[in-house]
Amino acid sequence: MRVSAPVNAGMPSGKTWSGWWGDMKGPKQKGIYVYSVSPFAQKPMKGALNGYLFWGVRRIAQQVPYFAPPFLIGYWVYSWGKDKYAYYNSKEGHHAMAMAEGGHH
Repeated sequence: MRVSAPVNAGMPSGKTWSGWWGDMKGPKQKGIYVYSVSPFAQKPMKGALNGYLFWGVRRIAQQVPYFAPPFLIGYWVYSWGKDKYAYYNSKEGHHAMAMAEGGHH
């Protein structure tokens, strides 16, 4: 394998068919207009936080009826299970289970 020659590196010379980065050496085109806004005139984040404080909070408040009940039910089931587990692993819980099974104490 041969290392590429430094002559082939860099900008293309006159032997290439296509120009360098959009300079195609073809006829000038007419009737194409391009409009743009300077990057210095753009403010992409202007009003983002200010707009969120009102509209974002309002949007979240409208969605509360859809996500709050499942969350609250899930939390209630979790806390109930945790309390029940702690009770069954306590001395009182062991005694209650033994009595329910007809055991002696």
